[in-house]
Amino acid sequence: MEVKIGVQYASRELVVETDENAEAVEKVAAEALKEDGVFTLTDTKGRKTMVPGSKITYIEIGGGVAGHVGFRS
Repeated sequence: MEVKIGVQYASRELVVETDENAEAVEKVAAEALKEDGVFTLTDTKGRKTMVPGSKITYIEIGGGVAGHVGFRS
């Protein structure tokens, strides 16, 4: 599943491809935003992306990899 994260004062959004389901991502995001914590997401290759909750402008959950062209590893 694809997760797009808008970050305050950043000209581009972060795009993370994760194996988590939408409910799990939404729960982690809600906790990070509510408690002014850190939104942490692990991608499909095991790398972690961490964003301070106070700097997140939006999170778009959904989409996928159906439209990708090229090599994937």
